[in-house]
Amino acid sequence: MGMNLGPTLGSQDDDEVIGTINTTPLVDVMLVLLIIFLITIPVVTTSIKVDLPKEQNVVREAKPDTVIISVNQAGQIYLYDTPVKTPGELVERLRKFAAMKPQPDVQIRGDAQSAFESVGRVMYAVQRAGITQVGFITDPAR
Repeated sequence: MGMNLGPTLGSQDDDEVIGTINTTPLVDVMLVLLIIFLITIPVVTTSIKVDLPKEQNVVREAKPDTVIISVNQAGQIYLYDTPVKTPGELVERLRKFAAMKPQPDVQIRGDAQSAFESVGRVMYAVQRAGITQVGFITDPAR
């Protein structure tokens, strides 16, 4: 609210027209419109009725540790950090893990520069040992 106090309160200049616009009512109306839009926009965007699935808590079985098999660039096979001489020896070691209930997950880490044949031998050895959960470890794309 603007108030113009002239040089004196009782002077002859009381009849002058004030040339400034009072913006207080305009700001009040704009704030009310803003609040109305903020309330109605979420109602408009979710107008389609959808029956969303309910969350279920499922108790998971505790699994043994993950078995990690690595293949380096030269094609050498490692079970954890221990070198394995032949794929047949790897099969024998993996049969111990296959007998566990529940079976552990097996993760194969193959060097990007290694031949596919050496990784294929590891996959075949895992299959012959009877392991059902096999995964490959890669670097994520940047």
